Amino acid sequence: MHPFQPDAHLFVARSRSAELRREAAAWRLARAAGPRTAHGPRARPRRSAVRRRVGWALVETGLRLVHSGRSATAP
Repeated sequence: MHPFQPDAHLFVARSRSAELRREAAAWRLARAAGPRTAHGPRARPRRSAVRRRVGWALVETGLRLVHSGRSATAP
């Protein structure tokens, strides 16, 4: 397998960057135009904050397992 040429690597990085910027712009537009709930604009971020905390707790647990050398599926 041949290593990436610097120009090819730069092209891939620029393409991905442009794609991410388009997705972020579309998300911001959708978020700004989205419907508001009866509980106000803060009803949804609370749920996503809980999901984010749980997700990071799982990531932290996985990193601790990897660092300790133990496996989650120990025989």
